[in-house]
Amino acid sequence: MPWSDAKATAAKAAKAVKKGSFKKERKPRFSVVFHRPKTLKRSRDPKYPRTSNAGKHSKMDQHAVLKYPLTTESAMKKIEDNNTLVFIVDLKASKKQIRDSVQRMYDIQTKKINTLIRPDGLKKAYVRLTADYDALDVANKIGII
Repeated sequence: MPWSDAKATAAKAAKAVKKGSFKKERKPRFSVVFHRPKTLKRSRDPKYPRTSNAGKHSKMDQHAVLKYPLTTESAMKKIEDNNTLVFIVDLKASKKQIRDSVQRMYDIQTKKINTLIRPDGLKKAYVRLTADYDALDVANKIGII
């Protein structure tokens, strides 16, 4: 029996080949440029984080923002005449960060902050104090004078 089944299947296949039922029709192309078909794009579903978020919190605390006060003659003149303290600060520190750091470390209110980057690459901040704080007293408390 299996022999006759195989013979019948082979005859069927030969007949189909002769008939030409395997002719594949070509799909018409309307553009000369090939565009890769859009396929399924899955959203990312990582099994574990590729980078560590352990050290991502801000490293700029008040001690990192204010490096040290300047004690040059011109800085002393600013303290005496303009009620202004002069600090060397971190290069990436903003005026708001400088204001918060000065307020947190020395408990003083600032009126205005001017910053500049010196030719040697350090950032200098002129911290003008409000009228109710005396820069000379604060400088004594810090230990500049």
